[in-house]
Amino acid sequence: MSYTIEGETGLWELVIGLEVHAQVVSNAKLFSGAATAFGAEPNSQVSFVDAGFPGMLPVINRECVAQAVRTGLGLNAKVNLWSRFDRKNYFYADLPQGYQISQFAHPIIGEGQIEIELQDGSTKTIGITRLHLEQDAGKSLHDQHPSKSFIDLNRSGVALMEIVSEPDMRSPEEAGAYLTKLRQILRYLGTCDGNMEEGSMRADVNVSVRKADEGYRTRCEVKNVNSIRFVMQAVEAEARRQIEVWESGGTVEQETRLFDTGRGITRSMRSKEDAHDYRYFPDPDLPPLVIEQSWVDQLKAALPELPDQRRARYVRDYGVTPYDAHVLTLEKETAAYYEAVAKGRDAKQAANWVMGDLFAAINRTKTSIAEPPVSAADLGALLDLMADSTLSGKLAKEVFEVMVETGRAPGVIVEERGLRQVTDTGAIEAVIDGVLAANADKVAEYRSGKDKLFGFFVGQTMKAMQGKGNPALVNEVLKKKLA
Repeated sequence: MSYTIEGETGLWELVIGLEVHAQVVSNAKLFSGAATAFGAEPNSQVSFVDAGFPGMLPVINRECVAQAVRTGLGLNAKVNLWSRFDRKNYFYADLPQGYQISQFAHPIIGEGQIEIELQDGSTKTIGITRLHLEQDAGKSLHDQHPSKSFIDLNRSGVALMEIVSEPDMRSPEEAGAYLTKLRQILRYLGTCDGNMEEGSMRADVNVSVRKADEGYRTRCEVKNVNSIRFVMQAVEAEARRQIEVWESGGTVEQETRLFDTGRGITRSMRSKEDAHDYRYFPDPDLPPLVIEQSWVDQLKAALPELPDQRRARYVRDYGVTPYDAHVLTLEKETAAYYEAVAKGRDAKQAANWVMGDLFAAINRTKTSIAEPPVSAADLGALLDLMADSTLSGKLAKEVFEVMVETGRAPGVIVEERGLRQVTDTGAIEAVIDGVLAANADKVAEYRSGKDKLFGFFVGQTMKAMQGKGNPALVNEVLKKKLA
């Protein structure tokens, strides 16, 4: 059933589109050679071009163009061999030129699509309208002085890709799934790092509501939302606000709003500008951007494996479930870790250890898959010790915990702590003989038909061997002795 919100006059459907601003991974800005590293001292990465000095001419950064093309290819989108930069005119303190160089009528990337996965296992295709390149503005800091605002121009001129979706989403979950998938694709491609907390990916959320079988009503834009969770909350809050307005006899005005994360509501920022308000015109300092199809083909041939392809390969080649493949490919680093562990080993067992014990250890130690508490090589070595019967599954979990605590290799821990599994049949027989002799009454009960007591004998044997007996051999010897 589709997602709806019930108002006083009945059910309302949501219509959602996202405009995502993704900072391009590049060492220099879009039109200058200034650096782009995050966290630098304010105004320490600013060229004369970024600062809007008179007579300074922009020069296009080839790598930024390549990154936009790679992204377009990753979104199954049309790459336009001819595109153009325009000036978007508006005045603000952190925009030193008085205009932003962007692409309006002729973007570098045209229509595309991505497939999103929803919690119920279904998928949905979301259309991409366009992707265009533009330069970022600087940053106004209002909390540095009691009566003045400070301006940091380090971000000024940084390359952004604005990725505009079709209004194809109908629920907060779909909006969250779209942003998750888009971020995943960009990170796999290496075209945007997706660090929303650093501002390198942020979303403008367009929301409107309507009754069933209606056309589109007026939309509002919730600006600069910087987390997937907040995007989902903003969708819900803005939809409920609009329903209240319509049901009280009012009219939703097209405007730009902000999401107040503390109160969970949207509030008005400014009336929404139309394209003519920005007085777009072709940038006279930049010729049209013309790229060769042969260059696009080279970039396409060098693209990395994308999440959907990798997920399908895991199901096909490793035999893992579609759900496990989805979890293992969510982050590029997780997929790389898993493949290192699974190579030449039982791929399903590797998946269970990565998603179970490793993920639990990462949560417990507050680390990350990029800097895990146990390396892929060491986890692989632990699985090898299970495969050659040095360790039982129970002992392996003990060793893993010691690995997390100490950072030491599993082989070293096994030798130091004497945790090697006992596979000597004679030694196992001797322990079992002792257990059976000490529990002669239970042996008699078992032989009279109480089969459930078998587990008791296994438990007593393993306890006597401090968990080091090979479970399969213990079971085998016990069956013979009790027969």
